[in-house]
Amino acid sequence: MPKLIFITGSSRGIGLAIAREFAQQGNKVILNGYTDQVQLDVAKKELSTDGFLADMSDYSQAQAVFNEIQTNYGSIDVLINNAGMAHFGLFSDMHPDEWERVLHHNLYSTLNATHLALPDMVHAKRGAIINISSVWGNTGASCEAVYAAAKGAVHAFTRSMAQELGPSNIRVNAIACGAIETRMNARLSPEEKEFFTEKIPLMRFGKPVEVAKMVIFLASDEASYLTGQVISLDGGLQ
Repeated sequence: MPKLIFITGSSRGIGLAIAREFAQQGNKVILNGYTDQVQLDVAKKELSTDGFLADMSDYSQAQAVFNEIQTNYGSIDVLINNAGMAHFGLFSDMHPDEWERVLHHNLYSTLNATHLALPDMVHAKRGAIINISSVWGNTGASCEAVYAAAKGAVHAFTRSMAQELGPSNIRVNAIACGAIETRMNARLSPEEKEFFTEKIPLMRFGKPVEVAKMVIFLASDEASYLTGQVISLDGGLQ
């Protein structure tokens, strides 16, 4: 039976790869972008679906999106919290406005979307929530301290929600991604990428579709006894 899937941060990259996989299975996918209406429109046209340009870290904007989805499509079966942003630089050089922005986009967007999806899921006594995170949330990362802190919080939130929502038959898991071929990592110079790759046992960056395949599994009945897990998808980096 087709499911209704909402993916935050899905106009490109990992989020769009996830949307493609769900759409290929015949599910109804709702997209979300943050600032690029053109890119979101391209993704919507590709998948013949709907999507909303909104900052999911702003609760009022997130609430408006969920109201539209519920009015036009009904209850969400699977929520993928993928929206986020990186910031590279020494913590001592960051302004509080910068770390607030990083925390909002990586943590608050997940809190907001989860909070808004829960009433219908709890009422239906079913659902799956999958948070796309980072291995830096496990290990920490020099020059990405606030990003790592936000992702560490996502991991704790994932485990907490799994405990809280298990009795309602709602599963909550996270994928801690390593180096993935995305625009976020395109800032690396060839030398930096080579240096990083040498630290990965599989000797390559991951592909967005590989993250998407893991998401499909976590949302499926095959993973019906899997909850509260933070799964590292990092080529053996840790």
